[in-house]
Amino acid sequence: MTIKIILALVYLVIVFWLAFKGWRETRQASDYMLAGRQMHPFVMAMSYGATFISTSAIIGFGGAAGMFGFPLLWLTVLNIFVGVFIAFVFFGKRTRRMGVTLDAHTFPELLGLRYQSRFIQGFAGLIIFLFIPIYAAAVLIGICRMIEVNLEIPFAHALLGFTVILAVYVITGGLKGVMYTEAFQGSLMFAMMLVMLVFAYSSLGGVTEAHQALTDLAPHMPENLKAGGMLGWTQGAQLGSPLWLVIYTTLVWGVGVGVLAQPQLAVRYMTVNSDRELNRAVLFGGVFIVAMTGIAFVVGALSNVIFFQSQAFAGKVAIQAAGGNMDKIIPVFVTDIMPEWFGVLFLLAMFAAAMSTLASQYHAGGTSLGRDFYEKGMGAQVSDPLKVNRATVGIIIIITTIWAWVLPPSIIAKATAFFFGLCAAAFLPCFFLGLYWRGVTRAGAMVSMVGGFIISAFYLLFVHSAESAPLGLCQAMFGVDSLALLAEKGSALWKLQFVDPNIVAMPISFALAFLVSLASAKLPKEHLDFCWKRL
Repeated sequence: MTIKIILALVYLVIVFWLAFKGWRETRQASDYMLAGRQMHPFVMAMSYGATFISTSAIIGFGGAAGMFGFPLLWLTVLNIFVGVFIAFVFFGKRTRRMGVTLDAHTFPELLGLRYQSRFIQGFAGLIIFLFIPIYAAAVLIGICRMIEVNLEIPFAHALLGFTVILAVYVITGGLKGVMYTEAFQGSLMFAMMLVMLVFAYSSLGGVTEAHQALTDLAPHMPENLKAGGMLGWTQGAQLGSPLWLVIYTTLVWGVGVGVLAQPQLAVRYMTVNSDRELNRAVLFGGVFIVAMTGIAFVVGALSNVIFFQSQAFAGKVAIQAAGGNMDKIIPVFVTDIMPEWFGVLFLLAMFAAAMSTLASQYHAGGTSLGRDFYEKGMGAQVSDPLKVNRATVGIIIIITTIWAWVLPPSIIAKATAFFFGLCAAAFLPCFFLGLYWRGVTRAGAMVSMVGGFIISAFYLLFVHSAESAPLGLCQAMFGVDSLALLAEKGSALWKLQFVDPNIVAMPISFALAFLVSLASAKLPKEHLDFCWKRL
């Protein structure tokens, strides 16, 4: 315990020094919201990666891999191809150029200025303010579960203590402080994940032996997972089965594509001063995300064999060893299976993962409320934007803490997929078309954003059983947990309860943007020429 305390103190000293450096360099709104647009590509890439990959990826989705196995690696493929290559090359450069041209400070402000609409900026800011705390709560739960298992500190105490530590440097340091600390935290995360991968394979005799052992473990798949269509941890789920739909439509597609419209990630493109920095950041970001997601998913799946063969958990697979809580698979594995010295360092790495992502989520939510909704959307007169944004970041932190307290177990991966899918349906069409098609109109963007949000929200409340069942509104109004249950069991309509809302809402949102734009008034040519002058 003494070693843990000493290492934790050293870690916190470094974090707070970097936060102080960010605070010292933050003197105006552009510093607080965009880090002065002068970030080094390594810092930008590591900040992007550390924001993208958090405890929700390592603990939440690592735990999901403990349940569902290697099929989760398809998410890593999308993370690299979509979340890094397409994001940086096809979204990042144009976002940076248009952001500089329009002098946009936030993601909603970029959309609002592009379409000359206070409503779009305010509505986008409101969506982010209302729903990013749910995603942030998932990340916060992940680190608090790790603290609970590793340090034997009650969850409530871990929740409050960690929140206070994080609030100090996010509120004061702005985006500069956030990005400096994220670069350090991402480097620590990278090293710890490599150690975990080597340990997992070496403890099972090598790569081939480990994969074969996991394949041979298929008969011990829990009965409830077999009933949902699971065949094994290397075999995956039966095509078209309920769990196949959950894995590929929600965990893989919903998160893998939803990353393109994440406001806390999109703003990173606008923190560097040239395309060259973005090009150089692709390599840093790609390697980092491969290591983070790929290793977490591989180790999560292999933990089934390691638990099964261990003395402490003999005969139990991962979800059984974690007491039925998917969010505890990785924490229990690190605490009870890995060497004790690694548990100390991994806890610090999870501190880093949670702090980096939460810092960006708090920052994005706070600026969305302060600048986008209050100042721009409502047209409020603000004499000191820095004070307003610091106050609204504090509000986001309080709301997130409340969500983390009330959300149920095994929620991390679900809450992450929920926010990614919602952002994809509401923001991705008007964001992408706004960068590439001069013909998209203000009306098209507004209808797409509002329509995508409404369709996604309806599907979440009344169709997708992962959310509609615990929320209870569908049960109260129609007497069933999902409207899909009114269809014949096993039919295509019945299976809609397992299909992610993003599969339905995002294509409709794109169609609305396109069709309404064809039938509505175009934006002034002078404005479009101005937006496009750097593209």
